[in-house]
Amino acid sequence: MKNLFKKLFTGSKNLSSDKVESMSVTELLLQMNKSVDFLRFSNVTNDGSKKVWVNYYYTLIDTDFLHRDILNHITSRPWSNLQDLKNILPIEAVTISSDSKEILEKMLTGFIFVQIGEHDKSGLLVRSEFVQTRAVSLPEVEFSVIGPKESFVENVDSNINMIRRRLSTPMLTIEEKLLGTMSRTRIATMYIEGIVNKDNVNIVKTRLDEVQFDHINDSSYIAQLISDNDNTIFPLLLDSERPDRVVSALAEGKVVILVDGSPHGLIGPTTLVEFFSSFEDYYISYFLASFFRLIRLFGVAFSILVTPLYVAVLTYHYELIPKDLLSTLISSRREVPLPPILEAIFLELTIELLREAGARLPTKVGQTIGIVGGIVIGTASVEAGLTSNVLLIIVALAALASFTTPVYKMGNTIRLLRFPFLLFAQLWGLLGIVFCFCILAAHLLRLTSLGRPYLEPIYPPRVTDMKDALLRLPFSMQKERPGQLRTQKPQRTIKQKQKFKKDIDE
Repeated sequence: MKNLFKKLFTGSKNLSSDKVESMSVTELLLQMNKSVDFLRFSNVTNDGSKKVWVNYYYTLIDTDFLHRDILNHITSRPWSNLQDLKNILPIEAVTISSDSKEILEKMLTGFIFVQIGEHDKSGLLVRSEFVQTRAVSLPEVEFSVIGPKESFVENVDSNINMIRRRLSTPMLTIEEKLLGTMSRTRIATMYIEGIVNKDNVNIVKTRLDEVQFDHINDSSYIAQLISDNDNTIFPLLLDSERPDRVVSALAEGKVVILVDGSPHGLIGPTTLVEFFSSFEDYYISYFLASFFRLIRLFGVAFSILVTPLYVAVLTYHYELIPKDLLSTLISSRREVPLPPILEAIFLELTIELLREAGARLPTKVGQTIGIVGGIVIGTASVEAGLTSNVLLIIVALAALASFTTPVYKMGNTIRLLRFPFLLFAQLWGLLGIVFCFCILAAHLLRLTSLGRPYLEPIYPPRVTDMKDALLRLPFSMQKERPGQLRTQKPQRTIKQKQKFKKDIDE
């Protein structure tokens, strides 16, 4: 059948892939026929009076649906033209088209192209999409003990379904477009009409329209392509694999971007403090949630500064070492030939190598390498006199503190920030640490997320938004949505508790 089909179109020019959209329908079908998973065959009606030609990629469609619900009706019921065929098919996604660009896009997303004549330029596009996707599973990156135990998958329709089930409102608006000149990836932009600030939606739409890229594999591509600043190590859009977190962001008035093929949604605009709050904080008492947030913030500061402080104090500021600790440091560094900076960099790079190796290896092997490798290398380096046992403890605690960051991308940023602080601590001691911190603060002040300040509510200071920043106040006190978002409906719907007075006789 394939050889016969190719003979019908002998003499056609071989067109390059960048001119596919300008092909005629005949040339387009010929180009598609070069692939082994493309099928074209004719099917005759039961009375033998009419014939149709069916074209499709069998790897993209549900073949059972094709034979049971499409071909069965075409061959058993009377028809005379394409409009009649469209009317007899019990399928909602059926269109008549002669536009080769539309035919191309539809067939590559799971549509069947039905022609009455063998060389007709127009035909019927019938949806028969087959989606192979994994089942909804537990969150792996944002796992929580309390709360829902489901995460997004790589199919955008399934992800929208999980959001729709949690937001039963017609005001939830979803706009879709295709990005990637080759991949034609579906991008869904979601927001709640009547709450979201239209400026935020327009910024997202404009930046998506300006994207010129050949393939979009993941939401991380979109996060980089529409970012406010390309020259920063800080993530400017919050990515989440949890439907409950995405729904909460939509209810606050934020914009969410879902990418087909990615199990993460992008939330914007966002702020720096949001990367240090776990969504599990909203499922426990606000006392506990506030305490855990402060621990995370302390852990981040400790992870970045403790090793540079060690280098600065031992290099320039001996007078800051307490007398009780001085003898311990002297005994631990007595046989270490390296200066503190090389000692610290050696251990930091060792920790990073172990962490990267554990992440890239299979799960069981990675855990073994991380535990055994850390113990063996740490013990051997101390016994060999390459590092002191005090610094080994400090670096291990710093690595442990960096794991408290609930968002993986921000955790990577924290890992990298330690090294410039180390270098400035070696150059100028505590003054170098302060100078590096000033550079970091100036950089953060310049950052924006979809045009909104990244450091809000710390700067510009907004007291009303502090209710869910460094601390989490009770829901009864969170009557307003974040002021940074400038939503159309700032007030939340929160019903006050009734205060019951006990009877005097009780």
